[in-house]
Amino acid sequence: MQHFASDNYAGICPKALQALIQANNSGHEPAYGDDSWTTQVCDRIRDLFQTDCEVFFVFNGTAANSLALASLCQSYHSVICHELAHIETDECGGPEFFSGGSKLLTAQGANGKLTPDAIEEIVTRRADIHYPKPKVVALTQATEVGTVYTVEEIRAIAAIAKRRHLRVHMDGARFANAVASLNVHPSEITWRAGVDVLCFGGTKNGLPVGEAVVFFDRALAADFAYRLKQAGQLASKMRFISAPWLGLLDDDVWLRNARHANAMAQRMAARLADLPSVKLMFEPKANAVFAELPAQVATALRAKGWRFYQFIGSGGCRLMCAWDTREETVDRFTDEVRALCLGAAN
Repeated sequence: MQHFASDNYAGICPKALQALIQANNSGHEPAYGDDSWTTQVCDRIRDLFQTDCEVFFVFNGTAANSLALASLCQSYHSVICHELAHIETDECGGPEFFSGGSKLLTAQGANGKLTPDAIEEIVTRRADIHYPKPKVVALTQATEVGTVYTVEEIRAIAAIAKRRHLRVHMDGARFANAVASLNVHPSEITWRAGVDVLCFGGTKNGLPVGEAVVFFDRALAADFAYRLKQAGQLASKMRFISAPWLGLLDDDVWLRNARHANAMAQRMAARLADLPSVKLMFEPKANAVFAELPAQVATALRAKGWRFYQFIGSGGCRLMCAWDTREETVDRFTDEVRALCLGAAN
């Protein structure tokens, strides 16, 4: 049975699994990232973004974000992020821990997005030595509520960041879904727009494990390999983290997977939108639908075996679609929602 609790529930994309098996069948390879597979994937990511970036691989998104931010901050610095950002709500203090104490300064913003004005307000709030000095702006793309920063929005944020001598970090756990939604080249919403480092998510897009940390400013990657080692994120058999990326990058499978997941979210939203007792909380732009369901309906759905989260911070039910979500699964779920809503109304 498929579920809507998380796109982490999905299995491995067949192309990624094929690449993993090929790496396993290729004989002995040097360890700790010196293998031919990792070299090949790093070059492919550079080609993808059309720039000479530094690329590292870690096991998960929390490590990617935490270590990337630690490379941008000293312990007395602060990171500006949205109040619903994953680094704030769901990473157990990882960014603060790995940076030695850098504080997260949160801002409100409609649709889960930071704005230049919100960033300016935080930066100019205080300038005394008793206040943690702002150093980084962290964006979540796609956001935690399923919306997407446009190219213009990222450029505007990067402009205020540059003016205030801040670095720009992008949590791209669902970066593929954002690229698919915007239908732009990945460089247009990263380094060309002013992003310094991207945590490029693969796990939610069909990989078995592993995220890529991409430094567009290579100088910021100095000693990052040592951070990985110290944090227990340097895989000895690195090829088994890097090789599956080839399965996604070949023939733009990563984009096809994301487009499919986004399309399933659009299908779900359309089928829920005409139910009078269901309210869509945000316009779905990626692979998430946030809906306020009557409490008795949500309870009944869970009793029927459906899994989904009451989302932290925004309320309502978060319904995530994945690279392998089937149309019939969406239709069966929404049909049951409809039946339960009609039954509750009667």
